[in-house]
Amino acid sequence: MPVHPEVQLVLSAMAEANQPPLSETTVPAARATTEGFVDLQGEPTEMAAVVTRALPGPAGEIPVRVYTPTGDLGTRPVVVFFHGGGWVIGDLEVVDRPCRVLAAATGAVVVSVDYRLAPEHRYPAPFEDCYAATEWVAEHADELGVNPAKLAVAGDSAGGNLAAAVALAARDRGGPAISAQLLIYPVTDFDFTTASYTDNAEGYLLTRDSMRWFWAHYLGELDIGQAPYACPARAESLAGLPPAYVATAEFDPLRDQGEAYAEAMNRAGVAVSAKRFAGLIHGFFWMDKAVPAGRPIVKEMAALLHQVWA
Repeated sequence: MPVHPEVQLVLSAMAEANQPPLSETTVPAARATTEGFVDLQGEPTEMAAVVTRALPGPAGEIPVRVYTPTGDLGTRPVVVFFHGGGWVIGDLEVVDRPCRVLAAATGAVVVSVDYRLAPEHRYPAPFEDCYAATEWVAEHADELGVNPAKLAVAGDSAGGNLAAAVALAARDRGGPAISAQLLIYPVTDFDFTTASYTDNAEGYLLTRDSMRWFWAHYLGELDIGQAPYACPARAESLAGLPPAYVATAEFDPLRDQGEAYAEAMNRAGVAVSAKRFAGLIHGFFWMDKAVPAGRPIVKEMAALLHQVWA
């Protein structure tokens, strides 16, 4: 199908703004662009509590924001969320409203992790922060008032990459126990040759050159073969992973690798629910006011979690 009319309005507005592509800008300038996504989001969903705090990490404190939805204040499930942004941009603010929506829909406490960013902190720093935060949440479940047996990881784009990597590492390292993984148009491989990379290389917000720029900042001089948790698709085995929800967007360079990862997990015996959002582009999870067509993703993620946690 063609690009959804809601998406076309967003793309037209961005074209009129005439901002340089990320691949041709500086890291500080790229980070500043994320502020614009907040204007594409709805009003903040009311929470029972929103607390920003710091957790101990492998190289200092890791800022997190903890969202507790309204309603029954009994022991809740918990979702550890990692924001997108190519490991280079993004922060707690740009995903504040999406995390509120996710908490309200799932009834879970959502812990949003402000991991270290590249290029100041290249691989494996962002991944190790996310793993450490997940481990801390599991070990301090009583303090958070959550059930460690109902712990999921989630993320969008590079955050989806980190969520998938944390799920793999938790399996490999013997914990923490993860009950589900929610992967929103995730980066899963270092491969720019797929049909979706070719068909959607330009003109749909995320470009092939921007992904090359992100990867260069994340890896630096490191060879991809030296980064075992950078590419979940290259893991020796995907067996034993928790149930997964994998969302992709039709007009997204990352579409094919996300779908291939879902298929590979399914072949390995992992329960997978996969959904391609027709007519949509990368980043729609950050645009729920401007692109209502993408809102069903939250209901679908909540449905999978409720099934897993039943």
